[in-house]
Amino acid sequence: MTVCAIENKTVGAAGAAEDHGDAALENGEPEAPAAPDDPPDGTNGAGTPLGAALAAPAFTIAADGSYAARLALAAVPAEASGEAGGAWFVERWTLDGPEPYAVPLPLDQPEEPDSEVLPLADGRVLIRRRVADRHAVSLLYPTGPGTGELPLGAVECADLTLLPPTPDGMSAYALSAGAHSTSVWLVAGGAFGPEPVAEVPGRCSGGVWLDRAGRMLALDREMPGGGPVKAVAVDLERGGEVTPLLQIAPDSNDRLLLADPDSGLLLIRSDAPGHDRLGWGVLGSCLPVRFPECLRPADVAVTPFAVQPGQMLMPESCAVALRIDGAAGSWVGVWRPAGRRLHHLAAPEGWQAGRGVWTRDGVLGLPYADRNVACGVALLEAPVDDEHGTRPSAEPGAESGMQPSAAAAPLPVCKPIPLGQAPLTGRVVPG
Repeated sequence: MTVCAIENKTVGAAGAAEDHGDAALENGEPEAPAAPDDPPDGTNGAGTPLGAALAAPAFTIAADGSYAARLALAAVPAEASGEAGGAWFVERWTLDGPEPYAVPLPLDQPEEPDSEVLPLADGRVLIRRRVADRHAVSLLYPTGPGTGELPLGAVECADLTLLPPTPDGMSAYALSAGAHSTSVWLVAGGAFGPEPVAEVPGRCSGGVWLDRAGRMLALDREMPGGGPVKAVAVDLERGGEVTPLLQIAPDSNDRLLLADPDSGLLLIRSDAPGHDRLGWGVLGSCLPVRFPECLRPADVAVTPFAVQPGQMLMPESCAVALRIDGAAGSWVGVWRPAGRRLHHLAAPEGWQAGRGVWTRDGVLGLPYADRNVACGVALLEAPVDDEHGTRPSAEPGAESGMQPSAAAAPLPVCKPIPLGQAPLTGRVVPG
């Protein structure tokens, strides 16, 4: 369904890791290979302008929040040269038990820092490694005192990037972008190893799951020859059939950052208002996309990373967690579409910045590892917005966060569709 209208160090033993608003900030230090805490003026520390999308850190949480995985760094004793070093290994975190704990999964050889890891719901960890001109995929799991490895096969391509964990937790997909088309690969969960399941015209990036079945995948696509980037929906059970998802303005770059299947809430980044802004819309709705002023605080980069689940057909009530990066470091923001403010909260020291998971009751779990805690989860209650999402203001007509960021544009003639019946297929993009 198209959104069819616009409103205007960790070095140590295996298993060890190393308000601007409403609360005092505690500078959590993202560990390598994340960006440094002190970015240069106007950037997020990786040379990316503030406001641009941030690179995902090497820490991934399963869709159901049961497990997480990352590459951790273990100390290596000094050799004859007298210089100590470090070796990367896979580490699995168990998050759904009485207490979180980490299990190291080292092999005979250290991992390369550009490898990607992804946890499955059964506790195994998928790893993608570059081997010459191929990308090898394996499953790692604890076995006795060691680590078991199940090779799944390899994909021969220049680049292969794992997509976010699937909602079912038992399969894994990856993208391989070429000059004129992008392949979607099923790299785990198939019958015969990695296999291509869809070929999408254009160069695709991103990746957001739109349903609980793991059938509908949203990708940000640029067509061959250039042009704006538009989010499209890919039906993996219909041979990769592509339908438009975001069409805010004809020439705008419209990317999908997050989607909540329960409520239909979409978190969007678009330059339709004239420059890159965070906005929100509703899947299957013809209401305008909105770009609240409270989501663009000055001199920081704001990136959403988790949406509260379980708010059936109530997108305005969903709490959204955001990573906020500024000169002072990284901290957490919490916002609801129905509210008028962005709440600023301190992150725990050693927070795996940009990662966390909500409970249905509005408690945000933030994974962290510091000098004293090898594997921890800090729990934050979602702040309560003022009644009806309002707050007294000294200025009449103050920005509400629900208002458009530009002059209202005429709505196209669309028949509203209930969210539960909103189709994601129907209009096939010419390939």
